[in-house]
Amino acid sequence: MTATATQVSIAGALTRVAPDGLPFRFTAYDGSATGPADSPIHMHLATERGLSYILTAPGDLGMVRAYVMGDLEIEGIHPGNPYDLMKMILNQVHFERPTPAEALRIVRGLGWSHLKPPPPPPQEHLPKWRRTFEGLRHSRTRDRAAIHHHYDVSNAFYEYILGPSMTYTCAVFPTASASLEEAQYEKYDLVARKLDLKPGMRLLDVGCGWGGMVRHAAREYGVKALGVTLSSAQAEWAADAIKREGLDEVAEVRFSDYRDVTESDFDAISSIGLTEHIGVRNYPAYFGFLLDHLKPGGRLLNHMITRPDNRHRPTGAFIDRYIFPDGELIGSGRIIAEAQDAGFEVRHEENLREHYALTLAGWSRNLQANWDAAVAEVGFATAKIWGLYLAACQVGFERNNTQLHQILAVKLDDDHNAHFPLRPTWGS
Repeated sequence: MTATATQVSIAGALTRVAPDGLPFRFTAYDGSATGPADSPIHMHLATERGLSYILTAPGDLGMVRAYVMGDLEIEGIHPGNPYDLMKMILNQVHFERPTPAEALRIVRGLGWSHLKPPPPPPQEHLPKWRRTFEGLRHSRTRDRAAIHHHYDVSNAFYEYILGPSMTYTCAVFPTASASLEEAQYEKYDLVARKLDLKPGMRLLDVGCGWGGMVRHAAREYGVKALGVTLSSAQAEWAADAIKREGLDEVAEVRFSDYRDVTESDFDAISSIGLTEHIGVRNYPAYFGFLLDHLKPGGRLLNHMITRPDNRHRPTGAFIDRYIFPDGELIGSGRIIAEAQDAGFEVRHEENLREHYALTLAGWSRNLQANWDAAVAEVGFATAKIWGLYLAACQVGFERNNTQLHQILAVKLDDDHNAHFPLRPTWGS
């Protein structure tokens, strides 16, 4: 690149939008650099294509594209667990949006040719406006496509991350030193205790994943449990696990939309990690369906990721394009209000935010420990995406950008009896 009076170095442009500086070393292919030279973490922008990714998709999406395609290289962190870098970026780097005039000067100095967007990585899902061929948002067809994008990656890959429990939801750590497997067992058992499960009861688990709650309830509480999932890979794995454990007579997992469940009069319903996928505008129909499928006195345990406030805002581009297409989060207050408006009486709620940070740390350690096998299963780019995602989410829960709430509700009988004890009986 020939020097001109208006030329801007890449590192120079970065310091203009991050005026407080960087806590790690940054270098670029044009020879420019910024940040402490002795930092153990070194980020290098290696190609002009990487710069085009960043300039044409500002924010996290452009940097993720460059990282996934190998144009943005990072040394000093393991790609399966880049937590230290994510913590630095989210806690120590302050980005300022440039004025239109300043943005024009930066782009002119870097070169207009970099405003031609390169093709996105193949792992990236379509933007929302281009998903219309799959149907309206949260239609059955489009929900099925979104679930397939995220959950049908590879059962073996999920085993490397999640461990033997194959549980992809927040664990509950009885102690800080508990293992991930102990914490996932405690989560399922806490749900069972909150629902007051007893032998002979019937449980419906909507969005059941690989059947962890279904098997726990049947094995530990003698419950006849039905789970439904929109992931065919999950349903297949769960069916095999049910057979291995000899639970065929009392446990079932179906490849089905929860809205297609025809059975009713369940004693209890658990929803662990489904609410994030159904869309806020669909909450009335969702809670109405669950209420209709409970018998009087029956309990619902709704376990979901939430925001720390009740203001609706779109999901970030990285999460929407690479992880949870069409996912939506809102605060626990909105969710409680929707459950109440549907006819539930809400009896208890708790925030398990810190537990999710610990859970994500455990998944990141698993991915790092099984890195070579994970890369062999899904490829280097996809494995890098998951390392980035898990680490960023851990920081998000630590920073209270996101929370995890369990809400316990009951369907009153005709005499307005909740069939609920005077004080909670499920312990910690």
